[in-house]
Amino acid sequence: MRKISAHEVIQFRGRIIDVRSPAEYAAERLARAENVPLDRLAEVAAGWDRNDSLLVMCKSGVRSTDGARRLAEMGFTNVNMLEGGIDACRKAGVEVLGRGGHIPIVRQVMIGAGLMLLAGLILAKLVNSWFILLTWFVALGLLNAGLTGWCPMARLLEKMPWNQVPDNTKGCCPA
Repeated sequence: MRKISAHEVIQFRGRIIDVRSPAEYAAERLARAENVPLDRLAEVAAGWDRNDSLLVMCKSGVRSTDGARRLAEMGFTNVNMLEGGIDACRKAGVEVLGRGGHIPIVRQVMIGAGLMLLAGLILAKLVNSWFILLTWFVALGLLNAGLTGWCPMARLLEKMPWNQVPDNTKGCCPA
């Protein structure tokens, strides 16, 4: 796997695969990038030519490293990774489409859980000790999410209006 800098992405002539969520992709993206979320990458890539030149990208480079590794394990022979992701492109002056500023679901969960924990503790101290149950509920929910990979709060937040993807930018998972 070869790492490509943000400056080199302009000359890249292969397929650019953005492995972020559809909401992140809608918020900001490279003009030629296709959105194939990391959790769907193996399924979608199964129909691609194993000799295609691929450039895998994400926000900062963490998910793209995982995506490039997965593609290499599937037998793709020309897999590249965008070093530093879309953040590096923006800093290097590469044209980035969209408005940016989207807060990823994982961070939204952390913010929501933190606020609920604080509220439970404050309300338990000032109003009624039974509010401590709110902190237990949140803690058990986070523990369950960590153990199973399924987070009800994340699923709820994905349905919120600010996380919806406009129809004209969906573009997920081309064949």
